[in-house]
Amino acid sequence: MLRKTGKILWSLGVLAVVGGCATVNPQHDYDRVGQRVIEATGQERVYSPEDDRLVDELVEELLQDGLSANEAVQISLLNNPTLQAAFMDVGIARADAIQAGLYTNPFLNVSALFPDGGGLANIQSTVAQNIAELWQIPVREHMAEHALDAAIITLASTATSLAADAKSAYYEAVGTDARLRIARENLVIAKNLLELTLTRQQAGAANELDVNLSRGVAVDSAIAVERDRLSAATARRNLATILGLVVDANTLILNDTLPGDFPETPGDQPLLQLAKLWRLDIQAAKQIVAAAHAQLEYEYLLIWPQIQIGLSLERSERTSQGGRDIWGDTARASIANGSLTAPGIQPRSERNSQSGQDLIIGPSLGITLPLFDQNQAQIAGAQYTLQQAYKTQDALNRAVTQEVRNAVDRAMTAWRLMRMYRDQSIPLAQGNLDLSREAYRAGRASFLSVLEAQRFYLDTRRGYVEASQTAAKMIPELERTIGLPFDKFLDEITNPTRPTPTLHEDNGS
Repeated sequence: MLRKTGKILWSLGVLAVVGGCATVNPQHDYDRVGQRVIEATGQERVYSPEDDRLVDELVEELLQDGLSANEAVQISLLNNPTLQAAFMDVGIARADAIQAGLYTNPFLNVSALFPDGGGLANIQSTVAQNIAELWQIPVREHMAEHALDAAIITLASTATSLAADAKSAYYEAVGTDARLRIARENLVIAKNLLELTLTRQQAGAANELDVNLSRGVAVDSAIAVERDRLSAATARRNLATILGLVVDANTLILNDTLPGDFPETPGDQPLLQLAKLWRLDIQAAKQIVAAAHAQLEYEYLLIWPQIQIGLSLERSERTSQGGRDIWGDTARASIANGSLTAPGIQPRSERNSQSGQDLIIGPSLGITLPLFDQNQAQIAGAQYTLQQAYKTQDALNRAVTQEVRNAVDRAMTAWRLMRMYRDQSIPLAQGNLDLSREAYRAGRASFLSVLEAQRFYLDTRRGYVEASQTAAKMIPELERTIGLPFDKFLDEITNPTRPTPTLHEDNGS
């Protein structure tokens, strides 16, 4: 019997060692994040915790020979510290998924009861395991896997949003640089007008009012230069922050200029269909709903949270043989035999029979009876969580519809305004300024007409840069709204590919 008990305890020890071998390695999950981000942004590489030692080298390589918009996006996906920290959420979710598949440790209870007359103690021991986990763990694992999928997609969505922010910040920096350059050119133009007015004043063809008005334009232009210088510096620092750089932002060389033209986008309906298919936040919302379903199912299983089966063992106590009256026993034995006789010795078997069975072993069963707590509150909470997940998903779907329509409308409007500035306003303003200056020099036009023409020209140049900047920033805004790179979603409309893969196609967990 003791050998059989030892085998059982040895088997439990082996199970404990095997269960303790579970490790947490989220690298496959990090790779899944990278695949989705690459698909959504068109970039070649995304940060992974195993790349920590390579990031600085990769960033330094990308910064050589200046920075393009795509390189800025690539650096943000590698070097942004907030994104790097967010990767730990996936590691935590993977740890939770591993934990969800582990059985709780078996319960061991040992007690020793000592007889008051001395002797060997009564030993009682029980080892038990909760078998309710046999049907609880699959649901728990299902719930944890959905939560892990949601964490992966949420992180990928965060990364794609960061990529859009990086590209938008790049165009903001390029645009503010262009505005600063225009402001400095406008200052030169204003100074030239002031010099022309002073020359005509010396010739008696202009008065002091003309000079003061010209000087006022020059002062306004100088103020605009200082204002735009600060805006350009701020935009560059914002770009450096998004890229995770600590270098002086003014030393960054931005190679790309604002795009000069943009393609005609289709209507919002095809883009809306693409957004609902590819947007990662929509996919994450689906996983949150699935996890809430699994949570509700799990809470129902917890009505019977503990059903323990085990093995109980008891060794009866053995009373001490001390306190025997040897002389009295000798006298009784001698009288009985008619001569001096030593007292008898009690056999071990007789003592054991008097003390009870030496060892008792058998199965045990323990159940938590749901008399007062039937997990009603947790079940109700899970039901509310599921309803909330459905409502949140519905709200997101409705919001995406308006977001796509708004983004398309804003993009097409921005691109039309940029074309109107480029094709109509700029040539008209340049022509008016040239004609008014020639007429002013020839004495055929007043100074006010020249001043008005110059103001219109300066405002138009600045407006064109601002319109171009807004138009350029609509590219990452559309990418964020649709969930695909600009070129890819335009190509998807004319050459649709297969739907986005299901979450578990690449899930090796």
